[in-house]
Amino acid sequence: MFAIPGSVPVTITPAAERQIARLMSGKNAFGLRIGLKKGGCAGMEYTMDLVEAAEPSEEVVEQGDARILIAPRAQMFLFGTEIDYENGLLESGFRFRNPNVTDACGCGESVRFEPLDGSRAAG
Repeated sequence: MFAIPGSVPVTITPAAERQIARLMSGKNAFGLRIGLKKGGCAGMEYTMDLVEAAEPSEEVVEQGDARILIAPRAQMFLFGTEIDYENGLLESGFRFRNPNVTDACGCGESVRFEPLDGSRAAG
């Protein structure tokens, strides 16, 4: 993982912790895997899947009864992200406050990251 020793790669707000624990309990899952896939108008979309076990090389973050697994190919893009859960009148869902995002689409469903070589490109 692209981490600083002694620090967690992602943080989870209390609201997200409660929602993740509720989802895990409801499906008897080991944890919630977070990753990225190509798609959306900005280039990449977050993925979230309840899983029964961790895969090799996944980073595991535990907080209370919540467990997040970070897919290996997403680790460098998610480092420093805060995961929150918001309940609203019109929509509810997880929110990613990711300092690595350089651009996002208008609807907020897809994001873009600065490539490691410094050139601008999606995905």
